Amino acid sequence: MINDIFTILSGKRLTKADMKNGKMPFIGATEADNGITHFVSNINVSADDNVFGVNYNGSVVETFYHPYQCIFSDDVKRFKLKEPRYRNAYTYLFLKTTILQQKTKYAYGYKFNEERMNKQYIMLPTIKTGQADWDYMEQYGRAMVVRLLGEYFEYIMEER
Repeated sequence: MINDIFTILSGKRLTKADMKNGKMPFIGATEADNGITHFVSNINVSADDNVFGVNYNGSVVETFYHPYQCIFSDDVKRFKLKEPRYRNAYTYLFLKTTILQQKTKYAYGYKFNEERMNKQYIMLPTIKTGQADWDYMEQYGRAMVVRLLGEYFEYIMEER
């Protein structure tokens, strides 16, 4: 279940009237711009980094990785990987695809609320003992990045 691999933390309401322009990314329930809806100077208890922002309102189940410090709307849950050694972009990239596979299930008003998040199963590769294969997930994420960078490099070279 998701709560076996992530600690699920809440965002905090910040109304437009209380927002002060600044440089801190504010993560809202959107499907665009890596979840960033504003840049503010506000700070609150939702300030975090190296986490997923997972929407449970708005664009439900949309998931974005935030390696940088930001604050989160109350429409977005923070998923912090329980395995500190694997809190990196590559493992999070792999896990993002497993979470997004649930997107169609939570369409049309069936919210991905915290209770459902805690009970939701996701499929992960495992080792013989049945434990999650974190090394595999990290290496697979690295391979995806290398492949994409190779494709971009080939495209750039063709344009010359």
